[in-house]
Amino acid sequence: MDFFEHQERARRKTTLLVVYFILAVVLIVAAIYAVFAGVFPPASPSDAAGSALTIAQTWWRADLLMWVAAITIGVIGLGTLYKIVALSQGGEAVARMLDARPVDPATTAPQERRLLNVVEEIALASGTPVPRVFVLDNETGVNAFAAGFSTQDAVIGVTFGCLTKLTRDELQGVIAHEFSHILNGDMRLNIRLMGLLNGILIIGIIGYWIFRVATGSGRTAGVGRKKDGSPIAFILVGLAVMAIGYIGVFFGKLIKSAVSRQREFLADAASVQFTRNPDGLAGALKKIGGFAAGSRIRSPNAEQASHLFFANGLGTSFLNLMATHPPLVERIRRIDPSFNGDFAAAHAAPAADADDAHAMASGFAPANAVRPATIPLQSRETLRSVGHPQAENLAYVATLLNALPEAVKTAVREPVGARALIYGLLLSAAEPIRNAQLQHLAMKAGADVTERTRALAPELAALPAAARLPLTDIALTALRGLPRAQVEKFQANLRALIEADASVSLFEYMLERMVVRRLAGQYDRTRRVVVRYYDLKPLLPEAATLLATLAYYGQPEASQAAQAFQSGAMRFSRTATTPGVVEAVRENGKVAPLRLLPKELCGLAAVDKALTILNTASPAIKKTVLDACVACVAADGRTTATEAELLRAVADALDCPIPPFVPNAEEI
Repeated sequence: MDFFEHQERARRKTTLLVVYFILAVVLIVAAIYAVFAGVFPPASPSDAAGSALTIAQTWWRADLLMWVAAITIGVIGLGTLYKIVALSQGGEAVARMLDARPVDPATTAPQERRLLNVVEEIALASGTPVPRVFVLDNETGVNAFAAGFSTQDAVIGVTFGCLTKLTRDELQGVIAHEFSHILNGDMRLNIRLMGLLNGILIIGIIGYWIFRVATGSGRTAGVGRKKDGSPIAFILVGLAVMAIGYIGVFFGKLIKSAVSRQREFLADAASVQFTRNPDGLAGALKKIGGFAAGSRIRSPNAEQASHLFFANGLGTSFLNLMATHPPLVERIRRIDPSFNGDFAAAHAAPAADADDAHAMASGFAPANAVRPATIPLQSRETLRSVGHPQAENLAYVATLLNALPEAVKTAVREPVGARALIYGLLLSAAEPIRNAQLQHLAMKAGADVTERTRALAPELAALPAAARLPLTDIALTALRGLPRAQVEKFQANLRALIEADASVSLFEYMLERMVVRRLAGQYDRTRRVVVRYYDLKPLLPEAATLLATLAYYGQPEASQAAQAFQSGAMRFSRTATTPGVVEAVRENGKVAPLRLLPKELCGLAAVDKALTILNTASPAIKKTVLDACVACVAADGRTTATEAELLRAVADALDCPIPPFVPNAEEI
């Protein structure tokens, strides 16, 4: 199953989840109606005929059903809406709910530094934004979670036990497992599940509140009371609603179990494939079984988030029917078939192993030197790599990051240094323009940022082109905590630096788009993408604009650009009515063949508009569009690093992360 099928499956499961939710609401309404109809029967008439009618009226009273349905649906709806609003900030809302602490990107604590290094390496190797990292300081068990609506607002959280008891390889296996959930759309499903189930669970809380009020109230006088004044009818209603609520809890757990268990096996397999180190993930799972604290989460909100965790964060479930995770032994044996089920051999890891010492000294894991030249690019392999990074991608990224100058490594993690670093990447090589840019920063950004930018400029100018965007991605993690006014000021300064030479280069476009996507989304929740297109035909004009721009950027001659465009356009041929001809609906309503647009109608601004619309397509449509883009870029059989990075920027804009391209061995 590829990335796009995973995304489509997650979307279908979300729809199925809504159906289950509606069914649960209907059953709860029926059950509460039956309770009220039985506890509060209508007044009995005096004659026999009327008595027979009363039996029917007891179980079918339209007015009572209307009121019960309205109130119950209203309560469930409000409970669900409250939780959805509370979680609208994405992964950070879940982290705060679990009392997690954000890790400072500039931390020098060895264990936290190691954790951040692992997260950064895996994020960049998978082509996703570097997420914020949180630690659950009060949790001694070994566990972790990924939460968020998309890669743009995702967070990674680990327990204190996970931070301190695992080796680097084991920690890397756990983090790679969580990134599988990020890449495959599992997070979005998980967080929506939390919102929907909260409405069902609130019924049990209300029943408990009715019971407590009824048993503690002595103010109401009248019939049907115990001697102490407690209204029997309300006690019965409270107990019944509590029971109904816990039926909802039961089915809620069953839904979470059904959604989560199989995905854990898939995430384990993806982690092993990514790190190519089965002993790392298996070692972490064995330690969970060997430690007294296991993977237990003691937070009072652990139940709500139980399906998010790396391992079972709750107690043992009855007959394992409602466990959100498969048994540890079964998970381990799928990775290590020789495991005999003996957890006693798993013991606490040393404070630092060989890899840890290197990582803490240099910042990143060791890897062989890699220097990119031309990029091998094939459509099928590129599409298969989306959402499925490999060990080669991880080694390549580790090498790029490990080669960074120490001054750059220090600056990239500090708010002032991070801003200066990104500004420095935009400084012009032409002295008059560079002086004007620095003068603007001195007036708008402050003397400290300007001087730091000036000091970093020589180091940044010497960086390989392949390291610039990954470095920007890391720098943005240090800026996510800035107030909105400072973020807007930072973006305005970026725009001024880019416009200083009255033109926008490809790199400048990609950098600015990355900054906007990474930072703006944390303030504007309306930016979340909603799928609107399930058919490619209405999107062919936008696809044509995108392909034409890629063709012009990759080919110097018009004839070569036309050939590259047609190579991509033919990937849309299954939508054509005439074999070999791809048709598009134009603005005047007429249907015409899809042809290369004039160069003046293309460009980065046009691409930006096209990508915004294309991002609202279904995963299957995005797969076709991305396939066409790869075919267009690779049409001449030679892909430069600049073309490859533009392709990755397009994929990022479509929320289809492509891992960094690794050169062939003979070109290294």
